[in-house]
Amino acid sequence: MPTEEIRVRGTVQGVGFRPTVYRLAKACGLRGDVCNDGQGVLIRVSGSEEALTEFVARLQTECPPLARINQLTRIIYEGEFNFDNFVISSSVNSAIKTEIVPDAATCPQCQQEIFDPFSRFYRYPFTNCTHCGPRLSIIRAIPYDRRNTSMSAFVICPKCAKEYHDVENRRFHAQPVACHACGPTAWLERADGKSVTASMFSMLDDVDAVCTLLQKGEIVAIKGLSGIHLACDATQETAVQKLRQRKRRYHKPFALMARDIEVIEEYCTINAKEKELLTSSAAPIVLLQASGKKQLASPVAVGQNTLGFMLPYTPLHHLILRRMNRPIVLTSGNLADEPQCIDNDEARGKLETIADYFLFHNREIINRVDDSVVRVIGDKVQTIRRARGYAPAPISLPLGFHNLPQILAMGSELKNTFCLLRQGEAILSQHLGDLENAGAFNAYQETLNLYLNLFEHQPEVIAIDKHPEYLSSKLAKELADTNQIKIYPIQHHHAHIAACMAENGIPLDSPPVLGIALDGLGYGDDGTLWGGEFLLADYRKFKRLATFKPVAMIGGEQAIYHPWRNTYAQLIAANLWDDCQQQYTDLEIVKFLNKKPLKLLNQLIEKRINSPPASSVGRLFDAVAAAIGICPEECSYEGQAAIAMEAIVDVSSLNNDKETLIYPFSFSFSDSIYCIDPRPMWKALLNDLQQQIAQPVMAAKFHKGLANAILEMVKHLCQENLINQVALTGGVFQNCILLEQVSKRLQTLGIKVLTHSLVPANDGGLSLGQAVIAAAQLIEEC
Repeated sequence: MPTEEIRVRGTVQGVGFRPTVYRLAKACGLRGDVCNDGQGVLIRVSGSEEALTEFVARLQTECPPLARINQLTRIIYEGEFNFDNFVISSSVNSAIKTEIVPDAATCPQCQQEIFDPFSRFYRYPFTNCTHCGPRLSIIRAIPYDRRNTSMSAFVICPKCAKEYHDVENRRFHAQPVACHACGPTAWLERADGKSVTASMFSMLDDVDAVCTLLQKGEIVAIKGLSGIHLACDATQETAVQKLRQRKRRYHKPFALMARDIEVIEEYCTINAKEKELLTSSAAPIVLLQASGKKQLASPVAVGQNTLGFMLPYTPLHHLILRRMNRPIVLTSGNLADEPQCIDNDEARGKLETIADYFLFHNREIINRVDDSVVRVIGDKVQTIRRARGYAPAPISLPLGFHNLPQILAMGSELKNTFCLLRQGEAILSQHLGDLENAGAFNAYQETLNLYLNLFEHQPEVIAIDKHPEYLSSKLAKELADTNQIKIYPIQHHHAHIAACMAENGIPLDSPPVLGIALDGLGYGDDGTLWGGEFLLADYRKFKRLATFKPVAMIGGEQAIYHPWRNTYAQLIAANLWDDCQQQYTDLEIVKFLNKKPLKLLNQLIEKRINSPPASSVGRLFDAVAAAIGICPEECSYEGQAAIAMEAIVDVSSLNNDKETLIYPFSFSFSDSIYCIDPRPMWKALLNDLQQQIAQPVMAAKFHKGLANAILEMVKHLCQENLINQVALTGGVFQNCILLEQVSKRLQTLGIKVLTHSLVPANDGGLSLGQAVIAAAQLIEEC
């Protein structure tokens, strides 16, 4: 009978892969063995041709839920073979490079057990198996063994040990396996320090009592899988408003959790793809269209037409929500802009003025991992925040990026991630937040050190953003100086485009694409701030072909949070402020701006005092939103005005092809670069304001006009440069309407459109782009 050696590479260690191989080999009547080694899983197997073919086919179709096969190769085995049965052998060599899989939502079997009164896992909040449970959040070091996780504090009991060593059991080698007898425990505390007794609630246990507290309108801090959350009943106006005031998160939408899909469907419309995401092992927050059938408390998502829902992803959450037939708010346990708390004592100190009660447990969270956020646009998933459930799963790199030295990319300042490049794959960290916050920057450094150790990564090259003041870049320079490592500064928008190319599998030596990078801002090669760029780019280099007209950011960073500053700067740049004083004096926005210190603002613009010119499309969105009356005075988070404007767009105007329902833009060419000028758009918008055209109609006209301007520029640039691929990237392309409008128009011209799915279009995906550009430039130098 033929004997084969089957090599399987991918996420195949620590996910129940060997027991699956064992079960399938037995079912197919094969002899041999399976073991882990430094490259993945190695199978030596003997049997009939038919049995071997069936075995390999079933191995791929019946792969464990958390496993991922990247490559499976079969060769004739000619070595010594002395097996009369099929067995699991010990791992080969001591240096097993186990991939760290993401934390995974509770599997159906574990869900069933926690609600089964006859199961020994009945109502146990930390039930898990190889198909689900904590991974990244509890690991300290490699290899991924119990002793190197926070589960080392808990001595495994005989019953759990028996399942752990039973190859037929789904808990075979499940490192966090535990039960009531030997594992972590949860308990309830009052924030005021007074004792909590079961008689207060007459509930089954402290976890069950949380449900009653939420129903009574209390705010409860809940320690979960990879962080502490703040929860309240999402239908109670007073509770949600109280949470907003105490947390100092005044406008940004709250994330929601519901017991099951049926509860979510009472508030949102859900398509098949969205349902698949909600019920996946990643269990992200999914942005869903609000249906209006039932209403949540109004402060949950102010000025939004979408709601961010997730399903319970731990036994703890399932048990809390068992009796809850309405959604709860489940938002990060922190003060605004600070990192999420993960430690019990830290939470007691920082959240005592926010939460009324704490539900704690005694399993240490080693690594903070925020909830991931995704949405579905058309039939494609768009990742907005890549964290729990997705990180640190590797991303396969395109052809040409193999056999490279190890590379570290440090990411940006906001929405930071870093990236490790090795062996033809990119390992992107979880979302780490805004590094301008001291706590986030400290967490960034700790997480970076952890990843470098976990993945035995010794970078020979470090890639950074060109912005001279980014903390991530400054840290990289310190590392480089200490370890004699070469640094590659990468232009911000080139990195955005390269990230989009890489995740779409564009090979290293492909011809350039036209990259359209629209965002808040990034440091340009000419020392100015860019944010509306058309770049002819491959992985090695780029050429700036076109941009949006630069406009002053009055007050620098203040312009991000005061949309009116952008409106005034745009009107000045368009030479329309005199017209406003003569023809449009009755407009609310003109009255509003006339109350500002315009003489001082004009001096700031003229002398460029803390008012740098920027070609930012993000700020253009803010300017238009403020002009039509959306958040003109102040925003509490970047993009708030733009997101609110997207939410009110009139769909009938959007789908109407009349030219009168599209705001015009103009085009110019100077200094070897094309420029899109919004002046005609502003003139038309002021006229619409004077005629009291409805906000939703004006919002639609702006989105369509901008999409049309982008299309016209692309048509010209593609013809001039013989391009047929366009990459859409940058945070502005998280705007669903703009992305769909631009994509649809380009596709009608036969242009291939590349968009993001695996990594965020915003700065959360930037480190991937930095890494592949550095790799490409390194290859060219060699």
